Amino acid sequence: MNADIEKLFSFIVEIDKMKTVYRQTYILNEDRQETDAEHSWHMAIMVPLLSKYSNEPIDEGHTIKLCLAHDLVEIYAGDTYCYDAKAGEDKEEREKASAEKLFSMLDEPLRTEIHSLWLEFEAGETPEAKFAAAMDRVQPLLLNLERNGRSWIRNGIHFSQVENRISKIKDGSEVLHTIIHERITEAREKGWLKD
Repeated sequence: MNADIEKLFSFIVEIDKMKTVYRQTYILNEDRQETDAEHSWHMAIMVPLLSKYSNEPIDEGHTIKLCLAHDLVEIYAGDTYCYDAKAGEDKEEREKASAEKLFSMLDEPLRTEIHSLWLEFEAGETPEAKFAAAMDRVQPLLLNLERNGRSWIRNGIHFSQVENRISKIKDGSEVLHTIIHERITEAREKGWLKD
């Protein structure tokens, strides 16, 4: 039993590295970008707050697990900025290799369970995965809107890029998509997004 626990402790310590994987989105009360760990936590807490707006009934607990697992692979693969097409070219390959390396630290059945959560999120086919993907898009948008479009301005992002990115929200929540679309339209009018 101690060996099993020690193995789990090793995995738990390894995933602490999520706290050092920085994203492009800025947090609200400090002048720094958020980490994958902060992003995943924020998404997870959003699930019970916003689940009533899901297009379909969801298992909140399972959806929270998807949110917490979805970026674990970025510990080795790094964060790929969603508006950087060049960086996205080998994203799938990098993340698959990272998943193999990271999840191999776990014994069965946990290895399969955690890997399956990541695969489910990536496939985006279940109601839970669709809603988790919506949270993945809503969370950084809310922060960016609160920071007056700071990362969009810094990276020269166009309205059409953000509009394309948020289209996936519709699969999980048409209500949230409508509201977010209104907010990014206002952001364009304020000059935070290029035409």
